[in-house]
Amino acid sequence: MVPTGLVLALLVLALALVVDRLLGDPHSAFHPVALLGRFIGWWGRPALYAAPFQRGVGVVLWVVTVALFTLPFALFNWFAPWLVYLCIAPFLLKCCFAWRSLEEHTLAVVAALEDGVESGRERVKLLVSRDTARLDPEHIRSAAYESMTENLTDSIISPLFYFSIFGLVGAAVFRAANTMDAMLGYRDERARLGWCSARMDDVFNFIPARVTVLLLLVYFTCRGNGARAWRVMRRDGKLRPGFNGGIVMATMAGGCGIRFEKPDVYTIGNGEQPLVSGGHEVIRAVRVVTVSFACIAGCTLFLLAWLINSTLI
Repeated sequence: MVPTGLVLALLVLALALVVDRLLGDPHSAFHPVALLGRFIGWWGRPALYAAPFQRGVGVVLWVVTVALFTLPFALFNWFAPWLVYLCIAPFLLKCCFAWRSLEEHTLAVVAALEDGVESGRERVKLLVSRDTARLDPEHIRSAAYESMTENLTDSIISPLFYFSIFGLVGAAVFRAANTMDAMLGYRDERARLGWCSARMDDVFNFIPARVTVLLLLVYFTCRGNGARAWRVMRRDGKLRPGFNGGIVMATMAGGCGIRFEKPDVYTIGNGEQPLVSGGHEVIRAVRVVTVSFACIAGCTLFLLAWLINSTLI
């Protein structure tokens, strides 16, 4: 019996999570996202374009980049036989999200601090764009755990959310959009060229960020910290620039009883405990929210498949 599309999506979602936990992200120049990054790096140089045209060029090349990255996913999604799809689609979906590597990068910063603050500063440069030269150990940990918290939405929940609704095409469109924002969405010389990338990333993450906050609130409520997470989210959720990342970071900081701080920019959370002891709570919360969302999405796909099958019968 050939499984329905919804059942296939459920199986692919589950298998992709397994693939992620077993393999992580291979360090290969031919990884689809690495190829995407090189293409964005090729055209995403403001010096190539006159300032008055940069915003328009950014819009056009945003569309081109999304189309080129998504096309192979779309062709496979539309034309692959179901058994081939079931075998390969988990790996294609895995290319669009990162769970294990998110933990690995964060824990690598924590481990680097054991070799000294300079080692920690060098390692955290791989995760954040801020100046790390003067960061003390607590601020280094903050940068690492902030990155992990923000990427709970960007790198896990959002791509899985769009896959659950639109299949591989949805996950691929989001990954292309988010990668362009990560490379171009800054308030520096890239501001005009990256304007479209930054705005579209905000749009794509709007609903998933709020789903993430809801799941975090449920998790922290079960642990007895829900009220504190809610208060900090309401108080500090707008301190960080943008209207998606701040609410997730504030909810995480409040629920874990920690403080996220970017010097001279924002301070989020009360800091009841230092990150050296409270950081592991962030990793636990990310794991619980990831598995919870996957279970909810999987159950929804299963119920929809059952309802459609019942209606046809």
